Amino acid sequence: MHTPSMLPQQARKYMPFGIKLLISYMLLIIAPIFALGYFASEIMTDSIRANATNTFKGTLRQIEDNVIYKLEDTTRLSDLLYYDTTLSKQLLHYEEGWVSYEATTKLLLPKFRQTIESTNRSVWLTVYLRNETLPEVYYDNKNIDPLLVKGTFFDLLHLARIADKPWYRSYPSEKYGETQQWEQIEDDSRYNRISLLRRLVDLNDPANLDEIGFIRMSVYLKDLFQSVDHNKIGAGSTLFITDGTRNILYSSGATEHTREQLWDDANADYLVIRQPLPGLNWSLTAMVPSSVLEEDTKKVKMLSLVICSVSCVLIMLVAYFVSRTFSRRVLKVVSVLQSFRQGDFQRRIHYSGNDEFTTIASSLNELGKKTQNLIEEVYTTNLKKKEAELETLQAQINPHFLYNTLSSISRLAKFGEVDKQHQMVMNLAKFYRLSLNEGQTIIPIGKEIEQVRAYMDIQQIKYGDRVQIGYFISSEIVDLNTVKLIVQPFVENVLEHAWRGDHIQIRVTGYLEENVVHLLVEDNGNGMPREVLDNIFSGDGLQRVGYGIRNVHERIQLYYGKEYGVAITSEAGEGTTVHIRIPAEP
Repeated sequence: MHTPSMLPQQARKYMPFGIKLLISYMLLIIAPIFALGYFASEIMTDSIRANATNTFKGTLRQIEDNVIYKLEDTTRLSDLLYYDTTLSKQLLHYEEGWVSYEATTKLLLPKFRQTIESTNRSVWLTVYLRNETLPEVYYDNKNIDPLLVKGTFFDLLHLARIADKPWYRSYPSEKYGETQQWEQIEDDSRYNRISLLRRLVDLNDPANLDEIGFIRMSVYLKDLFQSVDHNKIGAGSTLFITDGTRNILYSSGATEHTREQLWDDANADYLVIRQPLPGLNWSLTAMVPSSVLEEDTKKVKMLSLVICSVSCVLIMLVAYFVSRTFSRRVLKVVSVLQSFRQGDFQRRIHYSGNDEFTTIASSLNELGKKTQNLIEEVYTTNLKKKEAELETLQAQINPHFLYNTLSSISRLAKFGEVDKQHQMVMNLAKFYRLSLNEGQTIIPIGKEIEQVRAYMDIQQIKYGDRVQIGYFISSEIVDLNTVKLIVQPFVENVLEHAWRGDHIQIRVTGYLEENVVHLLVEDNGNGMPREVLDNIFSGDGLQRVGYGIRNVHERIQLYYGKEYGVAITSEAGEGTTVHIRIPAEP
């Protein structure tokens, strides 16, 4: 016999949410239709104006992209000279006679010609050199625009020719790779050109950036601003390119009237759109007659008045009815979803009644419960996986050292050196006692350094005075914790791979800085090749030394996170520095 509380509840009928919305819209049909015609007309007018403005801005962005491309193309040409270290070295050779003539004909002139010929645009290059031992090479243009003369693409002059020029004297101080100017100088205005101005600096001394030359690249304004065409905007429109001092560098479709109205943004006769050109103190300005924007609005004005008036009233009634009836329930659902989104799956939602909202609430509650359980299971699984990976990497430490040490002990026994044999066996026992550490993966840094000392005691029996090692460990880090066996593999790598001659020096340093422990292993060996150093953490075809480094790096990142690990700097013939970073954990 069942009690009444155990009887299944009879499903209650309810009005679906879609029916409720349908009834609400049916009620809105009888609303007044003549109230807000004026506002609807304004909305449509603003919408059309906004769309037209966006269209014009999109066209201006295309024009801007084309202009920027040509500017950057010219800058690219100058980069071919600016970053050329061979050119920089050659310009610093002050040898007269045949040497300077040969440098000019076989290096400088071909380089400049190659630079100009790497573009299909008309560019006039003038290079001014501080080194006056190099001869000048230029063309006598006889007051004719050099860009019109076929074959005269570049001049090579001495810097003394422009030393007193105002535009040169006012040129800003050098910032490597950044300082350049677009400016109309000399006869640029006369021939409707503009020039890119840039220094050539001593690349062998980047700290001082001494000037060794100066570049002037002149291009036609009509070539640079070829895409600035007022027909792309519309009939009666005007396009201007202006600089920071409001000078008009270029215009399309301009009249005397539009020039006078250019800076009047409040002019009702024109829509004025200004867009700055990135990286330059220039602006692209479009002036569009207001009549162009009003043509479409007149066609829909009467219809929009009626439609918008009805819509406004309907929206008011819908907002009142829907917000009062349903907004609270919707906001509860949104609030719970926001909590889920932020990672809080403990929130629950409850509704009275029997409708779609009740079903949604029940589903969300069940989803939150299951998701929370799943997160806990995944967290536990990942934690166990991390521990297993750490143990696996720990077990992969190269055992080759044990083989070599046993071989050395055998050799000592063969030659009867009992004392050294005994000392090496004791040191080996100490090394592995510290390595095993009763199965502990985390040990104090002091023990890690002690293990390195035990390893080096073994090696110095083998190598004697040929190996020298110094320890410079700050006392404030010896009691901090570390993953074990992160220093010894790098000392072992030095003895296996870094010999240069028959002596080598090793330096082990440890210090604390901003809650980060820094451990350094430095040697004066033969260093690493650049290709090995660049790819040492990728694991692609590297030798065993790369494997050991990656092993230590992966173990540190697995335990402490991606912001810690191993970094290596090395120069051939100068030695190698291994820099280990771990957090300071007591």
